[in-house]
Amino acid sequence: MNASQLETLHAGRYLSLVRRGHWEFATRHGATGVVGLIAVTNEAKMLLVEQLRPPLGKRVLELPAGLSGDIPGEEAESLVRAARRELLEETGYEAQEVRLLTEGPSSAGLTDEMISFFLMTGLTKTGAGGGDASENIIVHEVPLTAMPRWLEEHRHAGWAIDPKIYVGLFWIEHNSRSMGDNDRT
Repeated sequence: MNASQLETLHAGRYLSLVRRGHWEFATRHGATGVVGLIAVTNEAKMLLVEQLRPPLGKRVLELPAGLSGDIPGEEAESLVRAARRELLEETGYEAQEVRLLTEGPSSAGLTDEMISFFLMTGLTKTGAGGGDASENIIVHEVPLTAMPRWLEEHRHAGWAIDPKIYVGLFWIEHNSRSMGDNDRT
């Protein structure tokens, strides 16, 4: 087998286990991208979500996030549209400003999945949030000034905390002076 060719070892409903050369990894089908949302309210609070993650067997604290192109009939959904949809679905907020910050691999040794991080500002609460019918999401609005202590307290209490939250804090810190100048998309 050519090292660039993929061999499917198992195909599930959402994921496949594949091999390229000697490397086995997971690949997602039925979606065109992944969005991670760094959402900051006008009151300088970061929006985080808490939800059950069956692979870990417990609830995880994480950035709001989701897939693009995963809705039948919406396979060509843009990343910006998916970011807006997921923010509303998971948190109940809509964003006036949406800025693509960066993209990169979510877990390069495990999957070919790439995640696109968006800064979401100019937020207005317009819905209940909580996710779709298959989810039970709890939204946390944490003041940025309290975030390091809040995360440390929750980590010591045994919470599973997704490290992408720290990526979000980095981007907030490096965009804090220009948060009012975001692209309106």
